[in-house]
Amino acid sequence: MAKEQIHLMTAGIVFCLLCGFFPVNDSKEIIVGGAKQWRFGFNYTQWAETSGPFQLNDILVFRYKPFSFGAIHVNHNVMLLQTQKELDNCRFDRSQLVANSSDGYTGFKFQLTEYKPYYFACGEARGYHCRVGLMKFMAMPV
Repeated sequence: MAKEQIHLMTAGIVFCLLCGFFPVNDSKEIIVGGAKQWRFGFNYTQWAETSGPFQLNDILVFRYKPFSFGAIHVNHNVMLLQTQKELDNCRFDRSQLVANSSDGYTGFKFQLTEYKPYYFACGEARGYHCRVGLMKFMAMPV
């Protein structure tokens, strides 16, 4: 009798999952910076605070293009840092390049696949874009 009850409970749970009675995390694509996209001089920490909370499996889309003013050419990239301290101090010693300067034309996509903090920053100009241009933020999926 107990085995029949376990089988019925298991069948019921499988049925509920297949019918969608339990919530499933639908991922969504989020343009980093919204209409401002990934650019120098926009506060991405504030953007992340007001655009969150981010969900597990959400996809962050970084859109950016190199541009020039006068003889100066400006590129962007996306670096993944390991700690909040590295983000706060724009330290890239242990960071990983996840998108180079040409990946932003069509939009570089990064999926939040784990329940952990993700630290993003632009590492161009030896961290100047991170320190002065405010191109840094943390995303923590819930």
